Amino acid sequence: MQARTQESGLARFVSIFSLIGLIIAALGVRILIEKGGGQNLLASIYDVLGNAAGAEQLRNGQGDQFYSKLLLGAIALFVGVGGIWLLFSSASTLVERFPAGIRDRIMPWIFVAPALMLLSIYLVYPAVTTIIGSFLDKKGAFTLDNWASLATGPFLEILRNNAIWLLVATAGSVSLGLLAAALFDRIRHEALAKVFIFTPLAISLVGATVIWKFVYAWQPPSQPQYGLLNAIWTAFGNQPVSWATTFPFNLPAEMIILIWLQTGFAMVVFSAAIKGVSVEVQEAARLDGASDRQIFFKVIVPLIRGSIITVTTTIAIATLKIFDIVMSISGGRNHDDVVAVRMFTEMFQFFNDGRAAALATVLFIAVLPVMILNLRNFRRQAAMS
Repeated sequence: MQARTQESGLARFVSIFSLIGLIIAALGVRILIEKGGGQNLLASIYDVLGNAAGAEQLRNGQGDQFYSKLLLGAIALFVGVGGIWLLFSSASTLVERFPAGIRDRIMPWIFVAPALMLLSIYLVYPAVTTIIGSFLDKKGAFTLDNWASLATGPFLEILRNNAIWLLVATAGSVSLGLLAAALFDRIRHEALAKVFIFTPLAISLVGATVIWKFVYAWQPPSQPQYGLLNAIWTAFGNQPVSWATTFPFNLPAEMIILIWLQTGFAMVVFSAAIKGVSVEVQEAARLDGASDRQIFFKVIVPLIRGSIITVTTTIAIATLKIFDIVMSISGGRNHDDVVAVRMFTEMFQFFNDGRAAALATVLFIAVLPVMILNLRNFRRQAAMS
C-alpha cells in the first residue's frame, strides 16, 4: 500500500512538472517568435509585481538586457528538463501497458530516443544539408563548380598538407607515446616522469600554440633573439629563421605542437595496455631466448594491437580536423593551409558557402573510414573480453 502511494505521488509530481514544462515551452516559443519577447515577458512580470516604471523601460528597450538573457536561459533550462520528464513519463506509462515481451524490446529505445533525436538534429541534419549545399551555388542552383575547384592547384596543396599532417603527426605521436610508455615502465620514478609527458594534454591547442610561438619567435639579425630555438640556432653563427612562418619549416614546426600534446595521451593508454600484458608470457619468451627487443616487438606489441589501433585512429581524426594550430600561427597564408582552415576562410571571409560545404564534405569523407575502423576495433575488443 505504501509503495503504491509512493508511486502515485511520483506520478503526480511527474505530471505536474511536465505540465509546468509545457507551459514554459509555450512561453519560450512565443519569445523565440516575437522580437523582444524576453523583454516583454519580463515587463509583464514587473507589472504583476507592481514595478510599472521598470516594465515601461523594458518595453521601450531601455532596460537591462542581462536580466532578459537570464530569463531566456532559465526558460530554456526548464523547457529542456520538463520536456525530457514529459517524454520519459509518457513513454514509460505507455510501454508499461504492453505485454512483457514487447515491453522488454521497446524499453531500451525509450532511453535511447532522446540521444537519437539530438543526434539527428545536431549531427545528421547538418551533415545532410552540408552535402546538399556543396552542390549549390550562391543563388541556390545546382552546380559542380564547388567540387571542380577542389582539383585546382591551391586546393591540391591543401590536400597534400592534410596528408602530411595525417602521416607525420599521427606517426610521431603514436611512436613517441609507445616509446615513452615502454621506457618509463622500467624506471624508478615512473609516475613523476609520466606527469611531465602528460601535462601538455591539459593545455588547449591555442594555448599550446602561443607557448610554441615564443619558442619559434624571430627577431632581425641585429636584435637579440628571445625565441629559444633561434637563440640556440644563432649561437652557432647562423642567421635567425622565422620557423613558424617560413616555408617549408612552418609545417614541421606546427606538427611538433600537436605531437607534443598528443604524446601524453598515447603514453597513458599504451602504459595501461603494457601493464596488462601477463608477466608469465614475457618470462616464457625470455626463457626461450628472446631478447628485450624481441619481447617488446614480437610479444608485447601484438598483444596491445587493439590499443595501438584505438590511439592511432583517435589521433588521426584529430589530425585530419586540425584547425587551431594553423589558424593561430599563420591562418594558412604561408603554404601551410589545411582543409579546416580553408573551409573557415571560404565560409566567413569569402562568403562562399558552397565551396566551404564541399571542403566540409571532403573532411567528412576522410574521417569516416577512420571512424569505421575505430568502431570495428571496439567491437573486436568487446568480443574478446
